[in-house]
Order: sequence, then structure tokens, then C-alpha cells
Amino acid sequence: MLKSSDTEPRTPQFSLFDVEQGEPVAADTGAVKPSGRYSNFVVYVDESGDHGMQTLDPNYPVFVLAFCVFYKRHYSEKVAPALHKFKFNHFGHDLVVLHEHEIRKEKGDFKFANRQQKHQFLSELTDIIEASNFILISCVVDKAKLQERGETENNPYHLALGFCLETLYELLLEKDQDDTLTHVAVECRGKKEDNALELEFRRVCDGANRLNKRLPFDIKFADKKVDSPGLQLADLVARPIGMHVLRPEQENRAFEVLKRKFFCSGGRENLGEGYENWGLKLFPSPESERPR
Repeated sequence: MLKSSDTEPRTPQFSLFDVEQGEPVAADTGAVKPSGRYSNFVVYVDESGDHGMQTLDPNYPVFVLAFCVFYKRHYSEKVAPALHKFKFNHFGHDLVVLHEHEIRKEKGDFKFANRQQKHQFLSELTDIIEASNFILISCVVDKAKLQERGETENNPYHLALGFCLETLYELLLEKDQDDTLTHVAVECRGKKEDNALELEFRRVCDGANRLNKRLPFDIKFADKKVDSPGLQLADLVARPIGMHVLRPEQENRAFEVLKRKFFCSGGRENLGEGYENWGLKLFPSPESERPR
């Protein structure tokens, strides 16, 4: 738990990123063809919102699925250590698992002494996301529009999963990783839900996709208590995407950072642009949007 006596800004015990000024930290050097059976990338997945169609939260009527794609070397050498140092700075240990909902609602270990402390905590987390190089693929399903269309039998999670897996394959094809195995890590949600998700995952990867290809991915389930930096970062990015779609005019610093992470049509020269209907898919598609 964050100490209630910590009311003043503190000098962090550890610098989050031990990188010399001007030293590049590239996320896409994984484009080099891998030498073994595994790709140079790993994917961490999380969601925001309820995937059920029987209930609709009027304040958040969407389901968001987010894929965070990391180059393994950058992830292991830069991203994971930075998140552990962040925890040491704020908690004195690294056993806390970061969950966006608990942070937002100030539950458990995330009971802040005041607004200033919470702001500093969130600002440093956003800084880590900004400094961490990863490629973002996401799908936002508008459940209200699905209900209007009478498509209540559709599973928003499965709809989003299909898009994200297809786009992930296109990304890895671009990175020359398409003939090696890439692991996709997701958080356990319950035996029934996990079985249904694994079945749909393997169905899509076996060729039930718009590419009509077998996709070289394998799914891995992790307990919610597992201290995976990648899963925790994926958990932190999903809701800001949903909030941007629902309220695009509202200030959203997190999304301003994230939009430069999206897989986009123009590559590295076009970061922050050309990601709509590319790395970020809205479903159902807006009437004016041309299909890819």
C-alpha cells in the first residue's frame, strides 16, 4: 500500500531507464529474421469493458481488446526492468501487480494519500508507456450499435480477436517473422471463458480468417496474480483507447502517447497518423470508412 505519509513529491530511488542521452532504443530491430523456431516478438493482450451482450453500461458501452507487441530484447532489457524499478520507487518492493481498475478506483495497494500523489503515480506510468517501444493493435467493439443491428449473438471478444490476430500476422509478415512461432499471452478469466477463447483463437489461426491463412501463433494463459510487465502494460492501455473512441474531444494524455504506438499505414515515418482501420479497428465500421 502507498504510505499515507508520502504527501510530498519524492526523488525516485531508481532511474527507470538507464539509457545514455541520445542512445536509441529500437523496437523494430526484430525485423532481422530469427535464427530459431520462435519469432523475435512476444504479444501481451488485455481488454477493457464487458464482452457480454446481455448487459450494456451506458457510460462505457464498448469492448476494447489491445495487443501490445514487443521486440523481446527491448522488452527484457528495457521495459521489464523499468516497470520493476517503478514499483521499487513507489512500494519498496516489486510484488504489486498493476491493474488499471484498481488504480482508478484506488483499491488495495493503490490508496493514494492525495490527488498530487495519484497524479505523480499515473504520470510516471504514462512516461514508462511513452518510453517503451511496442507496437499497438486494438479493436473497439461498439456494443450499442451491435444491439441496434440485432447482432446480440456475436461475442465482442471473438470479433475483436479475429481482427487483432489478422493484423498481427500482417505486422509480423512485414517484420519477416511469419514462418516462426509467436506467443500471445492473455490473462485467465475463468475456465469456461478461457476454453471458449482458446477454441476461437485456434479456429482463427487454423484458417478461419479474412486472409485464409494458417497463422503461426500460440496462446498462453496467465493467472491474474502473475507479475508479467507485458500483461500489466496491456491492461493499462486498453481503457484509454475506449475512452478516446467514446469521447474524442476529452483530454486524454494516455491516448496521445498511445496513438504513436499503433501499427499504421505509413510505417515509422507516419507515427501517430494512418492508424484508423489499420492498427485501430472500430466495429461496426463507421459508414464513411472504407474497408481495407
